[in-house]
Amino acid sequence: MHVTILGGAAACPNPRQGCSGYLVTAGGYNLLIDCGPGVLPELLAHLRLDRLDGIVISHLHQDHLLDLVPLRYGLKYAPGLARRRLPVWIPPHGKGFFEDLARVIAQESSGSGQFFSETFDLIEYDPNEALDLGPLRVSFHRTRHWIPCWAVRVESPFASLAYTADTGWDDTLVAFLRGADLLIVEATLPDTADEAERAGHLTIGEAGRLAALADARRVVFAHYWAAGELHRELATAMREFGNPIELAHPGLTIRLGKEQPT
Repeated sequence: MHVTILGGAAACPNPRQGCSGYLVTAGGYNLLIDCGPGVLPELLAHLRLDRLDGIVISHLHQDHLLDLVPLRYGLKYAPGLARRRLPVWIPPHGKGFFEDLARVIAQESSGSGQFFSETFDLIEYDPNEALDLGPLRVSFHRTRHWIPCWAVRVESPFASLAYTADTGWDDTLVAFLRGADLLIVEATLPDTADEAERAGHLTIGEAGRLAALADARRVVFAHYWAAGELHRELATAMREFGNPIELAHPGLTIRLGKEQPT
């Protein structure tokens, strides 16, 4: 399994870094997890659009899905593509959200009802059921956020990835993340953030503590603001975790597990 970081900023892109987007590749299958603003240009640096096999969206906040709009235009109009449809697994009751978004984007044109369906098969996943996508098994765990949001775990026969998506502190999340070869954990807030802010996001220190409790082998902090006391507090988080922690940045590719024998 290879995981390529395409973004990693919080609700607004950082300098030269888009929002949430993570490309998982295993056995020739290419899965994108989240598709926030600024993700698509980085994706295209690694993969043709018609080589992408599917997308999973953790929740319906703009910083995790908005590049689905230019992706739709790319699939419809870009020359030379061998395939122009793509399955997109979205949270429960998400189809109504995309219908509303289509009406805004298409400005009430006669084709607004087909705006996304022209290129995407929008499939509402059941968070209680795992998805088997090529060689990958994708499972979900509800997080503590202001709208319904699901952490995602992706497993192949040889490696595992756990991704918190957006969450405040939640003890029940630890078991879901435990033992992953790679943990991508949100680290949005400064450690001085008040309780109201912590209701939906982790502080940098909490992210380090969660990584330690989950016993992750390798950790990448994401969904962060490239400002303030980030690097000072990152040192504190590494003391919590007990090992080095990497910051998400576009193009970072991490190889997990062993190659499948031929």
